Formats: sequence, C-alpha cells, structure tokens
Amino acid sequence: MDAAVIIILVVVAIIVIAVVAFIASYNKFARQRNTIEESWRQIDVELQRRHDLIGNLVEVTKAAAKFEQQTLTRVVEARTHAVAAQGAGPAAQANAERSLNGALANFFAVAEQYPNLKANQDFVYLQQQMVECEDRIAAGRRFYNGNVRAFNTRFDTFPSSMIANLGKFQKKEYYEVDDPQVRAAPSLEGAFDSLNEPVTPTPPIGIAQQQAAAVSSAPTPPLGTQQVLPTQEPAPPVQPAAPAQAPQAPPPSMNGNAALPDHRPPPANPPQD
Repeated sequence: MDAAVIIILVVVAIIVIAVVAFIASYNKFARQRNTIEESWRQIDVELQRRHDLIGNLVEVTKAAAKFEQQTLTRVVEARTHAVAAQGAGPAAQANAERSLNGALANFFAVAEQYPNLKANQDFVYLQQQMVECEDRIAAGRRFYNGNVRAFNTRFDTFPSSMIANLGKFQKKEYYEVDDPQVRAAPSLEGAFDSLNEPVTPTPPIGIAQQQAAAVSSAPTPPLGTQQVLPTQEPAPPVQPAAPAQAPQAPPPSMNGNAALPDHRPPPANPPQD
C-alpha cells in the first residue's frame, strides 16, 4: 500500500475520532444542562408551595390570636420579595429565601409565646407541612448542586473546556441558602457548670442520730423467737390524798365570847294534870 494512502487514512481516522469525541462531549453537556434545569424546576415547585403555606400560615395567625403586627409585616414583605425573585436565577432566589428564613425564624420564636396559637389545629398542620416542604427543598438543593458541580467541573478540565466554549455553554449557579444559625459554631459555655459546683460537706452526725442509726441497722430477730425486754421495777402505788376539811366557825355569842357546849341533861317531862 502506498504511504500517501496510509497517511490519508490515519488523518481521516483522527478526524473521525475527534468529531465523534466532540459530538459525545457536546451531547453530555446538553444532557447535564437539561438535568440541572429539571432539578431546578423541582426546587421551584417546592418553593412555590412553601410560599403558599407561608401565606396561609399568616392568615391563620391573624384569625387565631392578636399577633405582633411588626413580625407579621416582616414575614409578608419577605414572602413577597421571594415570590418576585422566582425566575431571576438561583443566586437571586437564594438571597430572597435567606431573608425569608430569617423572618420565619423570628415568627416561630414569637409564636411560642401564644399558647392558644400552638393549640390551633390549622396552625399545627401548616407548621408540619412547612417542615416537610423544607425537607424536600433541602433534598432537591443537594441534587441540584451535585449536578451543577459535575457540570462546572467539565469547564475546568481539558479538552471538555474547549467543547464548552465552542458549544457556547455557560457555568451554572449554585443554590445556597446560608443560615447563620446553622453555620455558627456550637457553644458549650455553661453546659458543664453543674460538674464544677463545690461539694457541700455533710454535717457530723450527733450522738442521738448515731444511736438511731445503730438501732435501725440492728438485725431483726427471726420469727418465732421471743425478744427479752429489760425488766423494769413497778412504780410505788400512789397514796390518795386525804380530803381537806373546812374549819367550822363557832357560833357567835351575845356578849362576844365564844359559846361553850351545853352538857346539862334535858329537862324532865312536866307532870300532867
């Protein structure tokens, strides 16, 4: 075979391989872009549902209790701003949702001070729906950011970066809602103060308490045995006291002297006629 023909075949093979690689890489970029857009639409649906739940939560709060108007106003304004940010991109949506999260955190903190609001069944149901919606948004955000990371990584590697520039692809934005309370480092200050409290010394036990403790700790005699009690001498009988006799005063006399008892015999019966 002529050498020129071999060179032509090698060049044609290289061109075919390059075209096939370009097409494959381009198609992969297209698939990743579509996957990212689909995952973002899932997040957008959950965000719309979240905004609707917040609106219903505000209406229930107004009807159930005389809630703080300043807190409600802040939540309504943040919700309006978040609804308006839909379609502006993940970065703008994340900024709006960050403000809404701060307003909601303050709202639920104030709601804890209203027992009648916490006992409202509609409020409890909407609060549970909010929690489930937040979980789905978090799961969708992880899926979306994973696809964005894989897509943007190809922009920084060769030769896919050349194909990305030729295909006019653009990097995607991450959807990150920073919560200062979540990112703050946990503080354990004061958590172990109870372990460092001074131990109060036990006061000494008195003699009476020692005897009581000895009696209580003495073994109990088994059933059927007679316990010998210490003999005690009987107390002497108490003599009844003699009744007191009141002194008799002598009868008074006419001349002031005490009258003496009359020992003369009684007079004889007078003779009858």
